[in-house]
Amino acid sequence: MNLRQIDLNLLYVFHQVMTYRSISLASEELNLSASAVSHALARLRQALNDELFVRGENGMVPTPRALALASPVQDALALLSTALNAGPFVPAESTRVFRIAAGDLFCSITLPKLITRFAVVAPAIDLKVVPLSRVDFRRQLESASVDLLIGWFEALPETLRRSKLLTERAALLVREGHPLLDGDVTMARLLAYPHAVVELTGTEEMRTDGFQDDRGLVRRVWIERAVLEGRTHAGPTPRVAVSVPYFTALPPLLRASDMVATLPARLARSALAEGGVAMLDPALEPIEVTLEMVYRASDDADADGA
Repeated sequence: MNLRQIDLNLLYVFHQVMTYRSISLASEELNLSASAVSHALARLRQALNDELFVRGENGMVPTPRALALASPVQDALALLSTALNAGPFVPAESTRVFRIAAGDLFCSITLPKLITRFAVVAPAIDLKVVPLSRVDFRRQLESASVDLLIGWFEALPETLRRSKLLTERAALLVREGHPLLDGDVTMARLLAYPHAVVELTGTEEMRTDGFQDDRGLVRRVWIERAVLEGRTHAGPTPRVAVSVPYFTALPPLLRASDMVATLPARLARSALAEGGVAMLDPALEPIEVTLEMVYRASDDADADGA
């Protein structure tokens, strides 16, 4: 097929539908109506003589032809994006929109400081923060669907770079008046109570050490040390009573129950200031929470300019 027969904009629509497996989510990302996205897909289907996607119970299901096209289209769009943005990055003059995939730890602690800084050095730059909860987060970054991933990463492929934003200790919280506040807080006592945990993907697709591997990009999706260690040692099996995607959802759950939860220290102190919860002092080495920024190696020039 002659490339001149294909509107390249249709390939970008194809890429977003492939990424999100949803017409509505793709339309939000493209800032188009759902009907416009459907119309674009219809044109591409006609040009390629293939259905490309069919509706399934959990969204749009790609055909074998669509699956074969996915990686080449993703790579081509990434190269095109890199070429078009190859000019020098001048923060004070830029009007770019940066898409950041991150969780509520970044939004609560780092984002307010970033906004204050941008108001001085990059006043016309806009930020769009989306949840870092999808399993295919590496594909989102490499395809330029997002510009940055913010999280805790153990390993990166050679195509990506990272920069540390913060490191702090985690803290254990319970409700005020909880039985664990009396006496030594041992692992055995911790595991005797149900736990509320943050599980960032919502899929439970992770290793036993709390990390998730997406083709070499390894991200921590749990920081609940007591539960993880309890699962790997003989003794009582820890009960995860509630799993949520956000740290800020934990304190209200603790105030209403006997559950135990792990939070980054700064979020824990904010919860303490609001009242109704207390911090435990366990006889355990505290775990440290690290927040890093991961970006494409091809964007190193932008990082230098910033």
